[in-house]
Amino acid sequence: MLELFSDFIAKSHPVTLGVLLVLSLYFIVINWIFFYRWFSLNQWIGVENESLESLLMGASRINANSFLAPFVKNNPSSKSLFDLAQYASTKEATKGLTTLSVVASTTPFIGLFGTVVSILDTFKHIGGSSGTMTIIASGVSDALVATASGIFVAIFAYTYHQILKRNSFELVGLIRMQSDSLLSKGEV
Repeated sequence: MLELFSDFIAKSHPVTLGVLLVLSLYFIVINWIFFYRWFSLNQWIGVENESLESLLMGASRINANSFLAPFVKNNPSSKSLFDLAQYASTKEATKGLTTLSVVASTTPFIGLFGTVVSILDTFKHIGGSSGTMTIIASGVSDALVATASGIFVAIFAYTYHQILKRNSFELVGLIRMQSDSLLSKGEV
């Protein structure tokens, strides 16, 4: 396996190797963003869910750990104040989604760039040698690794984006329900 890997590195164009390095770094970054945001959003959802449940069970005050707590602490609460809290929570909950979206949309093109450069390099080598089918097949198969890598990273970035987007939507919904509950009680 190590021999196969070193052979791939020796035969590949430097641009293709650079593309694979960039895609590897992207993969590390998107995994870090996803797991950090996923764990923090799930923890936040738990707090807001607990706060909503206590409001629905008859509590007249918001849970002290809720995102809404600072908004209702010593201020007269109104619909506009709760709308502001929802906007603030949406901004906080959707952090990282832009990066995942950009990575998901650009990595296939980065991989394709590496493929094109590698295929051009293969054609250059064909012109300088006998142009056998072995050279073409070897060059094209090595080149397609970049495209496959770009698609691989894009699949994860897009999937992570959708999961975090759904969690953010759920979180903002919980905050909205708490706001509506407090407003309907008129006790804030």
